[in-house]
Amino acid sequence: MAKMKQRVIGLIGIVSRMANWNADFTGLPKTTSDGNIFGSDKALKYSIKRLWEWNGEKVLYIRSYKLGKGKEGEKLQPRDLQERYQQLFGESVSKDSTIVLKRLFSCVDVMNFGATFAVEGQNIGLTGAVQIGQGFNKYDETNVEVQDILSPFRNSNEKSQEKDATSIGKKIMVDEAHYIYPFTVNPNHYENYIGLPGLDEFQGYTQEAYAAFKEGALLGATALQTNSKSGSENAFSLFIVLKENALAYLPNLDPYVTVYKNENKTIYDLSAIAPMVAGIQEQVEQIELYINPYAAEVRLELDGLKRYNIITRAAL
Repeated sequence: MAKMKQRVIGLIGIVSRMANWNADFTGLPKTTSDGNIFGSDKALKYSIKRLWEWNGEKVLYIRSYKLGKGKEGEKLQPRDLQERYQQLFGESVSKDSTIVLKRLFSCVDVMNFGATFAVEGQNIGLTGAVQIGQGFNKYDETNVEVQDILSPFRNSNEKSQEKDATSIGKKIMVDEAHYIYPFTVNPNHYENYIGLPGLDEFQGYTQEAYAAFKEGALLGATALQTNSKSGSENAFSLFIVLKENALAYLPNLDPYVTVYKNENKTIYDLSAIAPMVAGIQEQVEQIELYINPYAAEVRLELDGLKRYNIITRAAL
């Protein structure tokens, strides 16, 4: 496997139409205390991990189920971390940390997002090479929609006044929202593990792991067609790849993005990013922008910027 040596700074845009990209425990779209709608990094990571799992990659930190014994028979229940580890690797968690580290680094989600592996006999914390921030909705015209849903079954609560009628539920969505996630990729987070006894073959963060993350950043949300997520899709992704040993750092780029409509087309205005990137241009290796040109336009002008169709991957 080839070692990844460059840092990457970028953005992932998720559009959600008549869907609920990330709900809180009340079913409403997740919001800050002052009412701003946002999507957590966990929502985006989940969509990427599901894509990896469907593609046959080894993913540790994702829900899986088993049949466990209950008082009245077998019950469906989620596996705990040790059980998931054993399911993936066919062995119990070793007392030898080098063996556990080898297993962890063989998982694409750990290689990208890191891990908190606290089980009996092991307490390992790995800071991920890929760090994703919170995705704030940048579209000012977003409205929350509540839809009544009629169940085909009656209410089983005998004390309910509606016990003889079918029950009614609710589906909560937004009419349209545009979540803008900042991210960074820093391979240096795994440098301390290179050369440890028992990890002789470990070379750190790899090009293959980055390619897997990149694919998830382009397709994860679009592929996740669950009931609440159907209508959410990847709108654009920006990858600013720095040269090896570059010393430049940029702040999270999402505060500098605005989103608005021009007739029926969504405009993602990234123009405010251009001066920052231009100021470190000599330290930039390449800049790639993927966009759905059928529904949106990204306004960004930079030397060397390459544009691609996020659906077909063809150059624009």
